[in-house]
Amino acid sequence: MVRFSTELDRPAASSLPNVGDFGGSRESPGRKHADGPGLSVITSNESSTFLGEGTVISPPDITSPPGAGETPKRAGSFPLSPKTRSRGWSLRRNMFNRNMDDASQAARGSIPFDAITNSDKTSGSDKKRDHIVTVSPRIEEFEIDDSQASFKKGKGLQGLSALPEYDSWVRERARHNAYLRRIRAGYHKLRKIILRIQEIPPSVDGRYIELDASRKKALTDERTGRFYIGNTIRSTRYTLWSFLPRQLFAQFSKLANFYFLCISILQMIPNLSTTGTYTTIIPLLFFVALSMGKEGYDDFRRYKLDKTENNRDADVLHAYQPVEASEVHSQGASNPVAPIHWAKKKWHDLQVGDIVKLDRDDPAPADLVLLHSDGPNNIAYIETMALDGETNLKGKQATTEVAKRCDSLERIAACRAEFVVEDPNLDLYNFEGRVLIAGEAAPLTNNEIIYRGSVLRNTPQAIGMVIYTGEECKIRMNANKNPRIKAPALQSIVNKVVIVIAVFVVLLAIFNTVAYQIWSADKEQKSWYLQSAKVAFFPILASFIVMFNTLLPLSLYVSLEIVKVAQMFLMNDVDMYDPVSNTPFEARTSTINEELGQISYIFSDKTGTLTDNSMKFRKLSVAGTAWIHDLDLRDDKGKKKLIHKKRNKGKKPMKKGRVSEADTRKSGLSAFNADRLVEDEAMEDSQWRSSTRPKQSQQELKTEHMIRYIQVKPHTIFARKARLFLLSIAICHTCLPERKEDGSMEFQASSPDELALVKAAQELGFLLINRDAGTMTLKYTPSPDGIDDGLTETFQILDVIEFSSKRKRMSITVRFPDGRICLFCKGADSVVMQRLRHARLANEKVVEIEKRANKRKSLEAHIAMARKSEQIERQNSFSMAGAGRASVSLSRPSIGGLTMGRPSTSARLPSIRDELDGWLRERENDVEVSQTLNNSAYYSPRASAQLSRASMSMSMSELRNSMQWEDYEDLVDEALAVDEPAVIERTFQHINDFATDGLRTLLYGYRFIDDEDYASWHKIYLDATTSLVGRQDKIEKAGELIEQELELAGATAIEDKLQQGVPESIDKLRRANIKLWMLTGDKRETAINIGHSCRLIKDYSTVVVLDHEAGEVEQNIAAALLSLNGGGIAHMVVVIDGQTLAMVEAGNVRNLFYDLAILADSVVCCRASPSQKAGLVKTIRKRVKKSITLAIGDGANDIAMIQEAHVGIGITGKEGLQAARTSDYSIAQFRFLTKLLLVHGRWNYIRTCKYTVGTFWKESLFYLTQALYQRWNGYTGTSLYESWSLSMFNTLFTSLPVIFIGVFEKDLLPSTLLAVPELYTKGQRNGGFNFKIYLGWIFMAASEAMVVFFVMLSIYGDALFTLDNSLFAMGDMTFTACVIIISTKMQLLEMHNKSIVAAISIFLEVGGWFLWNMILAKIYTNNVIYFVRDAFFSRFGRNPLWWLTLILILSAVVIFEIAVASLRAGLWPTDVDTFQALEQDLEIRKRFEEAAATELQQGWDRGKKKSSMEIARDEAEQEAREGQVQEMLDNRPEQLEDQVKPGMRRGTSFGSTRDVPGQGVPRRSTDIERMLHRGFGSVRREHES
Repeated sequence: MVRFSTELDRPAASSLPNVGDFGGSRESPGRKHADGPGLSVITSNESSTFLGEGTVISPPDITSPPGAGETPKRAGSFPLSPKTRSRGWSLRRNMFNRNMDDASQAARGSIPFDAITNSDKTSGSDKKRDHIVTVSPRIEEFEIDDSQASFKKGKGLQGLSALPEYDSWVRERARHNAYLRRIRAGYHKLRKIILRIQEIPPSVDGRYIELDASRKKALTDERTGRFYIGNTIRSTRYTLWSFLPRQLFAQFSKLANFYFLCISILQMIPNLSTTGTYTTIIPLLFFVALSMGKEGYDDFRRYKLDKTENNRDADVLHAYQPVEASEVHSQGASNPVAPIHWAKKKWHDLQVGDIVKLDRDDPAPADLVLLHSDGPNNIAYIETMALDGETNLKGKQATTEVAKRCDSLERIAACRAEFVVEDPNLDLYNFEGRVLIAGEAAPLTNNEIIYRGSVLRNTPQAIGMVIYTGEECKIRMNANKNPRIKAPALQSIVNKVVIVIAVFVVLLAIFNTVAYQIWSADKEQKSWYLQSAKVAFFPILASFIVMFNTLLPLSLYVSLEIVKVAQMFLMNDVDMYDPVSNTPFEARTSTINEELGQISYIFSDKTGTLTDNSMKFRKLSVAGTAWIHDLDLRDDKGKKKLIHKKRNKGKKPMKKGRVSEADTRKSGLSAFNADRLVEDEAMEDSQWRSSTRPKQSQQELKTEHMIRYIQVKPHTIFARKARLFLLSIAICHTCLPERKEDGSMEFQASSPDELALVKAAQELGFLLINRDAGTMTLKYTPSPDGIDDGLTETFQILDVIEFSSKRKRMSITVRFPDGRICLFCKGADSVVMQRLRHARLANEKVVEIEKRANKRKSLEAHIAMARKSEQIERQNSFSMAGAGRASVSLSRPSIGGLTMGRPSTSARLPSIRDELDGWLRERENDVEVSQTLNNSAYYSPRASAQLSRASMSMSMSELRNSMQWEDYEDLVDEALAVDEPAVIERTFQHINDFATDGLRTLLYGYRFIDDEDYASWHKIYLDATTSLVGRQDKIEKAGELIEQELELAGATAIEDKLQQGVPESIDKLRRANIKLWMLTGDKRETAINIGHSCRLIKDYSTVVVLDHEAGEVEQNIAAALLSLNGGGIAHMVVVIDGQTLAMVEAGNVRNLFYDLAILADSVVCCRASPSQKAGLVKTIRKRVKKSITLAIGDGANDIAMIQEAHVGIGITGKEGLQAARTSDYSIAQFRFLTKLLLVHGRWNYIRTCKYTVGTFWKESLFYLTQALYQRWNGYTGTSLYESWSLSMFNTLFTSLPVIFIGVFEKDLLPSTLLAVPELYTKGQRNGGFNFKIYLGWIFMAASEAMVVFFVMLSIYGDALFTLDNSLFAMGDMTFTACVIIISTKMQLLEMHNKSIVAAISIFLEVGGWFLWNMILAKIYTNNVIYFVRDAFFSRFGRNPLWWLTLILILSAVVIFEIAVASLRAGLWPTDVDTFQALEQDLEIRKRFEEAAATELQQGWDRGKKKSSMEIARDEAEQEAREGQVQEMLDNRPEQLEDQVKPGMRRGTSFGSTRDVPGQGVPRRSTDIERMLHRGFGSVRREHES
């Protein structure tokens, strides 16, 4: 359930003093209700399985506290339930209970859940296990299978007894890993010795820092004996000393670079190389230097950013001589004895002990202990969003004694306090220290510490003393100090291929060397002209290695850098541009472009990444009627959304008669047969849509109508209740108003929730205009007649009982202008509900609401599991086949009809379209059981009318949108406003529905108090606030006394506004088989709320909460693993907090936890420090083999995980640009991640794979001909090719084809990839480049090399009568054939989106090769071995046989390529083949565009082409004109018929053509001809033009 505060268990009514029942009588604290919801549900020997979802388990603490004399005893709890979003008496809410020890297992009465049954089952095993289970309500309409688990009351699951073999497995693994651990420990020890790394020992009793403003000398760190480190921070990866060695290691860790280094060494040995001495080492050094320079430049940019931050100014207090406190008191604060002033100091010059001043909105330059604040009660409000992601401001307050002695600059300079703080550490959420002042000690906690990265808000000024500097600050301790050098995962596969090629080169060289030795013994020694020409074994072997080394070309990496840089620029997509912030997509690296197409895990921050850092008041419920507040959405009115790409009108199809829209929809082809333009969602009726249920229509009335009703009928019961409720919203808060220069009001609030509430009260007519220590002034809405400007009233603030994480509520007592005293209370509905006057009735109604919600969610879970099973089992349809692999394929007859153009194509297309449309809709729409009809009774204005008139709910939208009301009687049912049971039921039903919509709910109550009762209570409260011992506890107990017998005022729902398109993006990423983890520093309940809102957690999800305070973490992990492995869970999400994660990491269940996390659908980690975020990313990166991780965030607390992940994405959001500056890529909105991954990421992966495998293929094709030729030259190493041409093969003649396919290839359209995210899994499976694909391409290269060589040799080389069949002529033919084949295959056969780029590539490469031949024939001089001079013009160039042989070679290879490709597509079609065929149909393309319209909208808005709607509008206008002509002809007098017909036969009455508006060419009048043919004769064909 989505709540404003915690999801705590509602305390039992019996535990609350003075809680009245429905009749108004009070009960004693010890009294127990026989049927109240505060009683226990315990089953003995119980087992229950919910709709095949495995064991349905929930916490047992739906219990009342133990009675007098009872000892609290925790029952075994399982926070594992598929009904995790139960409303009201929420089962999931119990998982947040931090007081679980108060629960009792003693026998008590049962909650009246009529669906709970007891059964005694045993498992199939002979060994029985004892368990305790609290069973959720069973829905009677569904059959429950309870055969999968057996639980008995008693011992419960102890530790990991659920997995009895786990302990032995852990011990066995630890024994095997002991040797490795010793080796690892020895390595680290040796490394520390070599690098002279010395660990800093801990201090004896912390760090002692004396408060002294006159200090001139820096303090000494007792741990090192040196000064404390400076305040300089460094986020660069390298220093001047480490850059060269680290980069050399990184560059030559690439096996290809190391391979070329070895080859270059061989080449530089004299008399070994046949291809030159420096032809490898020089380009290798150039390429390595280029890569190193690129890394150095990126690091230099980070250095400049660090320098900018280190050089910021800070104000430091300087006192030029010691000032004693006695002197200050004697001379007065206004006459100091020493000059004191604020000096400017650079951040990097700050030292431990400096006293620093922070003005409003200033960031903290270091970790500070607070000395003084100008805020109320010496409180400084701090924003820690950059550290933990929380948007709520935190109140920091100096200790009482420090605040008293540091209330002025003079007293600060005179104060001699001594602060003792802990050693620097990573923990952001705990702090230990003390302050010694005047002989007294006071503790220091997080409440007195301001960490670096925090920002002072809503406070004029604060003063603090530096306690940690530079890299010892908490935020820097959590940073990744030595970020790894990122390399693409594809490089590991390439490295393996490099090893294979290197081994093949060596084997090929050895084979040729041995063959030479055999040939030499047989031929060379017998040939007189070869005497003394024998070459030794090693030189000939080395020469062959050098000759064949280019099977792995150096250009592979050089050209790959060019390809990736070009890809980086092509990713600047207008669809990833944010016009609001004027922020485009920015790529800061090109090294890992292809990894964007292989992501399998996304680790996302919450605040600023998924959310928009803003709260919006959205709904309210008052007097049993729900209202929606959507004034902020009115600005979107008028925006139109295209659902199809703009196109030229093209040729108009022949009309086949008019088809109604109803008939079109009935046929199921509305997505294909209708081109339409839809307005944005906010335009339909200018109202809000739920992010969790976007298709669910909103049933609430609008708040503007409510205000109008109150103004028109101010004296009705509803109007009085509504005004009191709005008054409670305007009063019950701690916000401070500020009047701006333009006269408008601005509010300073400690939390965005309160700010949203106060602004909503202002919009609804209750404006807070002033607030001081004791009064609050409100200005009301003007009267309906508009005579005055509104009424102003002042309320006296008596007491404020502030919100706390334990109370989960706040209260305020005020005195009305008429003298009455009223208490207003707001908080979590589970807490405030127990303090209502009708608490018992409310509990009963909530139980009924829970049953209805559980029924719906159970059905949804059942449908989700059934759908998952159908998707796995379905074969001949668009279905998912196999785990982790998206096999989206049509049956083969469909593919054949689409691709081969058979006669059945037109007949098959409609069925294919229907099948595709159904397949897409099944995946686009999540499981959702509509509850509109069931809950409509709780939303109609008049409950009595609903019972007698079912049509009332159908008129809701008309009533809601009507702006002219003559009769207000049907708007609000005044009889309902006085019916307390109905109001309570409807209010809690509204709260349930608000929470289901992903909103954070608050419940309001009020109570008028007599002066006498207030005076007696106020004395107790005053004693509590002034107590020196246990002040907070006493204040909470005093609040409990007065927060009773409340009247229900109403409920509010606040939207933690998500960024636009976040839920839709998460849905598509999930369909792409990408798991999303949310890692946040925010509170658990807030994280779960956002998880529901963004659809990370579904309504039917099983949420497993691991909480070390609740205990039984091991038990819950084991139970969850068993449930997952049993296949009975539809969707599971694991929730863990930072402290529990730290315990898990240090315990023996670490591996078990990560097994659960990997198997679960998602993980939410709350209260996580930056180092814990990075640790999770690192663990998954190393633990899940072949997985590519992506981390995305917008704050400084996300930098560590961004650097640790394979791919780091920075959001240029409201938390600043820290994350964006250190990321690999930056975007402005989370929704842009969808297109970045699914389109550009996949394209880059496919491009890089095709470039890589294409490069290997062309090298094998070319150089295997060289190897084949060795048999005909005695294996002497003679080259078939002329040396100058050979050296230019990769650079000039074959580089563009592979580069262009690596830059411009688009195997599928963007709309297809976005509409079918399942296609993304190709990169996750390494489906673009692997050993299987590599071997297939090498097979083709070897086959084609033999075709090229042997056709050349047999037809041209062995020809008897020819002009020139010398070595150069044969080599030049082979060379020419290879150049043309490479260009043809890469640009025409392999590239799917052929364009002018392919023609340019072929022209440049083939034309350049022939130009090279011409130039070489004219300038060649060394005409000894190769007869090059004038050969192309005078000898083989004039030989027809040479050209005929070349044509035969090219024809044979192209036919072979086409035959193999056709055979593969026919026998083993891939998903890409299927959708490439589907894209050929215009209507299917439109269906894909419809599904991808959100992501492609900005690109479609540009350009001059017409949208589908505009084309349809033109056609409709033309059809209307033709209809008018038809009507005129139908209504003409009969005597004109004979006159018209002859004219028509002569073709003179109507021209053969006529202009159509919107078209540039005249259109034939064939439609009018058909109309005339029906009744007035036909037009003669010979007159048509």
